[in-house]
Amino acid sequence: MAITLNSGFKMPIIGLGVWRMDSKDVRDLIINAINIGYRHFDCAADYKNEAEVGEALAEAFQTGLVKREDLFITTKLWNSDHGHVVEACKDSLKKLQLDYLDLYLVHFPVATKHTGVGTTGSALDEDGILEIDTTISLETTWRDMESLVSLGLVRSIGISNYDIFLTRDCLAYSKVKPAVNQIETHPYFQRESLVQFCQKHGVCVTAHTPLGGSVANTEWFGTVSCLDDPVLRGLAEKYKKTAAQLVLRWGIQRNTVIIPKTSKLERLKENFEVFDFELSKEDMDVIKSLERKYRTNQPAKFWGVDLYA
Repeated sequence: MAITLNSGFKMPIIGLGVWRMDSKDVRDLIINAINIGYRHFDCAADYKNEAEVGEALAEAFQTGLVKREDLFITTKLWNSDHGHVVEACKDSLKKLQLDYLDLYLVHFPVATKHTGVGTTGSALDEDGILEIDTTISLETTWRDMESLVSLGLVRSIGISNYDIFLTRDCLAYSKVKPAVNQIETHPYFQRESLVQFCQKHGVCVTAHTPLGGSVANTEWFGTVSCLDDPVLRGLAEKYKKTAAQLVLRWGIQRNTVIIPKTSKLERLKENFEVFDFELSKEDMDVIKSLERKYRTNQPAKFWGVDLYA
């Protein structure tokens, strides 16, 4: 199952996110995921495991497990490389051992002090506050993103963590429209206005943190997961599925791409088993009523400045 992007390329509706995935686990997870049926992998320079992902992909290609053209590979431009887009993209391609990317995203709508191509960090000043570069506009960054398409390095380009106004601005100044906006969205943080706006204007929404971050975001940000919600657990029992499968199915039926992250083989299989049932309109409405406007991913904890304020 795939969504056709405004660039004309197809993007599998479910993928595996590799954020916070230990380097030692990457190879087995990628190979197992491909065997299960995953054809979409979501990476980023800031995840610091592109090289390990690249080794796993190279093995999969060399052994004939899968062909390059059968996979959809995404990675992202880090904040400190906004003034070095082409170099950063080439660095990611080298680590991933690929000739082209299916999708390259601006990871966050903020440019920070450059620390060296591919050197991802929070670029904090001596007071622990993010050093934002005021000389680089998002439009300038986007022009460089567009050049990646003409250079043949990237098939589709997009944005990530952009709100409705920044998305509108990107649509206004772009010559190559953003194909994707990757945002946090789950039953406790549905962002219906942003999702509808993007879809109305031909921008596919990818849901990062589609399960509300679960245990990982509880540890990092002190947030709670929607997977413990009694309403969702009750609906999961009704459909004879897990709460995670129910929530992922909800995301699919919103026509959003979902990229759940897991390091466990059992969950890897479970997350992919979401195509053999369908939620009724009534149950979709029940889930819609659970909206809390509750963001679980809070980079301000590490940056000293709230990007979303």
